[in-house]
Amino acid sequence: MKQPCVLLIDDEEDILRSIRQALELAGFKVRELTSADAALDLVTPGFPGIIVSDIRMPGMDGMTLLTRVRDIDADVPVILVTGHGDVQLAVRAMREGAYDFIEKPFSAQHLADVVARALDRRSLVLENRLLRAAAGKRDDLETRLPGRSQAMIDLRHRLRAVAGTDADVLIVGETGVGKEVVARALHDNSGRADRPFVVINCAALPANLIESELFGHEAGAFPGAIRARYGKFEHARGGTILLDEIGQMPLDLQARLLRVIEDRVIVRLGSNEPIPLDIRFIATSKVELEEEVAAGRFRADLLYRLNVVTLRVPPLAARREDVPILFLQLLREAAGRYRREPVDPPPHVIEAIARRDWPGNVRELRNAADRYVLGLGVVRLDAAAEEQTGLTLAERMARYEKSIIASALQAHGGALKPVYEELGISRKTLYEKMQRYRLGRRDAAE
Repeated sequence: MKQPCVLLIDDEEDILRSIRQALELAGFKVRELTSADAALDLVTPGFPGIIVSDIRMPGMDGMTLLTRVRDIDADVPVILVTGHGDVQLAVRAMREGAYDFIEKPFSAQHLADVVARALDRRSLVLENRLLRAAAGKRDDLETRLPGRSQAMIDLRHRLRAVAGTDADVLIVGETGVGKEVVARALHDNSGRADRPFVVINCAALPANLIESELFGHEAGAFPGAIRARYGKFEHARGGTILLDEIGQMPLDLQARLLRVIEDRVIVRLGSNEPIPLDIRFIATSKVELEEEVAAGRFRADLLYRLNVVTLRVPPLAARREDVPILFLQLLREAAGRYRREPVDPPPHVIEAIARRDWPGNVRELRNAADRYVLGLGVVRLDAAAEEQTGLTLAERMARYEKSIIASALQAHGGALKPVYEELGISRKTLYEKMQRYRLGRRDAAE
């Protein structure tokens, strides 16, 4: 982890200099800034430090800075320095999330004590995040869905607004943008957080077992049904059902699903007994369902029932400013998962990452972060772009798919089960793709 740092912000250079000297004498690393805008360029979800800022400054003031910092990472401590007439404003800032405020004039020792406590808190937060990442536990929204782009700020605000309700939600976005991450965040921030979160991959349901998988069955309902079995709907009672890529669900099953969503009741195969369900439904789609309705591939009534609330997850192409922040966070998470030392890529790597197009979105960027942490280097960004010149879209996507599978095989030491579970495909599909791309367990990532 980088050395903790105090970002010191004040538009008056004399005051800035005196506070810096006092903090440095107390043993703190300090970086002077004369504007709040400059601070925002340095703050990321993993920023290992705190902010000490004057409230009244030209341009962006301390209150606005506090709001912007909390949009990036709500756990970055912000200490506001106030004049006597600003105390009421500072108290309001405390209510809005400021760590503390210091009224002028103040002693150097008092400032040092507050800064020390804030740095200790920040260090503890970052350590806990690494532990949660290593254990696969949930974290706050800013960490799960990082980004300072307006699109991500708006998404987080809307998510917070609907998470605590029982409204069904439709999440729309390109492949790899993190639709399931958004769905899990909705569940974890709801009153159902301690109940099951059940994912149904609508594109991978076995045609001959769809109804049994979803609705369950009684003993003797069909040949081979030796005993009664709960379906996925019953397993999720009290919790949340995620209908992943619902646009690929067969039309005949859509009709039955509509009835379940409307009535919150199911009937097992081989039974006439209705079973009430207390479930929240969340659906994801990589295609515009309105277009699927127009093409006759999706039921209009099911769409209207699902999209009570629609959340759109922007692709990386629409929020390029978030790419460096996201990459750095993915590096920290990868280091936690693989129990490696945190890495600090040089500026030219970050610049190259920021310049590159990421058609696979967050999933592709995570793959690059994993490779970097595992010591496999970074994709040769410029060279990769040149190599893809003249290739068809299908050829480019095939190369990307191969790299994802190879990286997953490498990360899991050639074990197949965690690979196909992580990628959300069947074992048979994984075997077929490994054969197609000539990937083996040992040489997959070479």
